Amino acid sequence: MDAVQDSKTKKENKEEKGKNLIQKIQDKIPDRDEQFEYVSIAVRLLVVFWSGALVTLNYLPKIPGLTSGEKQDITFPASLLASSLASFGLEKSAKKKGDGTYSVNSEDKPMNRKDIEAYLKSQDVIRVDNRFTLVPQGTEVSQSRIDPITNRPIGPDGKLV
Repeated sequence: MDAVQDSKTKKENKEEKGKNLIQKIQDKIPDRDEQFEYVSIAVRLLVVFWSGALVTLNYLPKIPGLTSGEKQDITFPASLLASSLASFGLEKSAKKKGDGTYSVNSEDKPMNRKDIEAYLKSQDVIRVDNRFTLVPQGTEVSQSRIDPITNRPIGPDGKLV
């Protein structure tokens, strides 16, 4: 009896060894949405480590065989690092006060609806006509257009009158 169970466990072990990473994930996590979440987290972590390594290597002195010692443009990896960390909920914080607390400058805050409406009331609004004529608000534009070839007026439908 033990020999039969041993042969079954050996076959199961061989099947486990023959499975690739994706098959193992599918066996352990049957829900497809949850599988995508784990893969998404793995990809984001890979991007964080890769971009973090590039940014770090840029600030290190010359390492033979690894870096040239020259400063490179790291805008792209730095933006990937910032956006990947933001996807995990880590974002740039506000400036520190002298007492160690953080405060957000009121100029850095986005405008809310009331602020936008108050701002627009104090501004002159310009309406753009379909002929790209700037017309001040409250005035009407006459629609009398004349055909340059026949010198006949053109109606609102675009046909000669």
